[in-house]
Amino acid sequence: MPIVLGIETSCDETGVGVVADGVLLSDALATSMDEHARFGGVVPEIAARAHLHAITPMVRHALDRAGIGIGQIDAVAATAGPGLATAVQVGLAAGKAYALSLGVPFYGVHHLAGHAAVDVLEHGPLPARSVALIVSGGHTSLLLIGDLATEPVIHLGDTLDDAAGEAFDKVARLLGLPYPGGPAIDRVARDGDPGAIAFPRPMTGPADPPYQFSFSGLKTAVARWVEKHHEHPLPIADIAASFQESVADTLTRKALAACRDHQVDTLLLVGGVAANSRVRALAEHRCATAGVRLRVPSVRLCTDNGAMIAALGDLLVRAGVTPDRLDLGADPSAVLDGALLNGHRQKRAR
Repeated sequence: MPIVLGIETSCDETGVGVVADGVLLSDALATSMDEHARFGGVVPEIAARAHLHAITPMVRHALDRAGIGIGQIDAVAATAGPGLATAVQVGLAAGKAYALSLGVPFYGVHHLAGHAAVDVLEHGPLPARSVALIVSGGHTSLLLIGDLATEPVIHLGDTLDDAAGEAFDKVARLLGLPYPGGPAIDRVARDGDPGAIAFPRPMTGPADPPYQFSFSGLKTAVARWVEKHHEHPLPIADIAASFQESVADTLTRKALAACRDHQVDTLLLVGGVAANSRVRALAEHRCATAGVRLRVPSVRLCTDNGAMIAALGDLLVRAGVTPDRLDLGADPSAVLDGALLNGHRQKRAR
């Protein structure tokens, strides 16, 4: 039973996970979020320095929690993209160093494929075909997926501008709420009326591409509303709830349409925005109504973490996929077309 060490450093979390045969043995996470809060967003150089300080302690912590020694690791997986260039480089270099020193296979994996893979740890193997809605600070995508380890990922649609998580951060800033914006808006919106303000549902018209997203205009609509109304104080809770409802409605409406159009009965909802309470609740309601099985990881596994990279590495190892060479380079803007950064790869001969 191979034991896989996973390393994730694409943004401001230093995540390490240990997985064997689809079971999470342990994970450890350090974040530099507080260091970025005063800037209203992640500063790449600060994130990279924080990863350098945290990576070795997090590996040690994860191994200690799993009750194993470093010599028991059979393979290493690390995020090779997409993400902040300097941040990705830290984890990728560390992963290669561990693999080289241990003499074990190394896999440079795609960050977003890791988000999809993490659900396997809680709900078991994915079905032969499913639709995945990946929503995070930098990505909003609808995908058609099969076997994550051996089959290509088919893009149904992506965001044309702001990702959903990015829109949450920008709207939170408009409303004077703290960074990160997603949890802040979710918290404040609980006291608001989601029907108070009729914000638009972007790209949901009959002539719009059915699976593409755009949240820049929604962010602008919130800004214009705030500029136009001069109540003191502003109805922050109502604005937050109405904005959040627009995002949740748009995301789930398009995801269910993709399931229906492609005759898929499983929707996988993953990424940091999948932790949002309204997005989860509306997805649950609409999936139940449509007879679609919804798979969502627990909240702690939705945001960036090492468990998801270890889970993806574990799938690759068990499928017998050829490891990467240690001269693999990082790709901060990598397109998702397979689990590995360089895309779909056939299994090696057995």
